Amino acid sequence: MSAHCMLTGAQPGFGNRISRSHRRTSRRFDPNIQSRRYWLPSENRHVRLRLSTKGIRTVDAIGVEAAVTRIRARGVRV
Repeated sequence: MSAHCMLTGAQPGFGNRISRSHRRTSRRFDPNIQSRRYWLPSENRHVRLRLSTKGIRTVDAIGVEAAVTRIRARGVRV
């Protein structure tokens, strides 16, 4: 599974892990992705969304119907 948020589009960032001797090796900064199940009343079914924690707060603020509309506008299948 990829570390991408379906709503906000958050994806991993890349950087360097720096040791005490200052050697640099590459690392990933993964977003905090959670899988949440929401009831979608318009379609009379549950949908499972992979969201970052910011995306979960956004769904709480705007509602699941508007969030699914935004996700589909991004071209992601729900």
